[in-house]
Amino acid sequence: MRILLIEDHVELSRWLTKALQDAHWSVECAMNGADADSLLHTQQYALVILDLSLPKMDGLEVLKRLRARGSKTPVLILTARGGLQDRVQGLNLGADDYLAKPFELVELEARVKALLRRAHGGEAPIYSCGALQFDTVSRMFSYGNAVLALTPREHAVLEVLISRTGRVVSKEKLFDEVFSLVDDANPDAIEIYIHRLRKKLQRTDTDTEAVAITTLRGLGYLLEVVAEK
Repeated sequence: MRILLIEDHVELSRWLTKALQDAHWSVECAMNGADADSLLHTQQYALVILDLSLPKMDGLEVLKRLRARGSKTPVLILTARGGLQDRVQGLNLGADDYLAKPFELVELEARVKALLRRAHGGEAPIYSCGALQFDTVSRMFSYGNAVLALTPREHAVLEVLISRTGRVVSKEKLFDEVFSLVDDANPDAIEIYIHRLRKKLQRTDTDTEAVAITTLRGLGYLLEVVAEK
């Protein structure tokens, strides 16, 4: 799940990005309204966190343009402009939630989770493939009876694969979901994380429903249950 953070305060942007990445979300940042509007024209996000007082284009104008294009992407306004008029205007323009600065990180994370649940019809699905499970609320993977320790990139790759269990995911799709536009990487970097994940998903003698990532040459990757021998 990729989040677009639109925040022009450099230190706050860095802090929020790290906090959200530590919670296993993929985060892309925009430092002004014009860049944010351009990204929202060309990219897809699971959620937008939007400041209102932005250079080059006000946050409310960014929101207005987003909704005018018919996008239903959840938008959480996060701003120091906490007056009643700003809140009402933001909600009337199509914001889904409003959190005034200063705020507590735990509340922000709770609101993000609630908006993502609402976007999935009010449910908080648990994805599973064999012995592998992903809880979308806790953001944790478990494999058998143990928590699966993953780096943020590994987590992002595996989340895309398990959310599309039984379907082939192209290298390009994985790259778009895992890396932001500012990352100095190319699609071949995905192979590194696939290799690492395969090691962590290797079956043992006690595995009854082990899973593996299969490469379908020219098509992409498939997460599937390993057939018992």
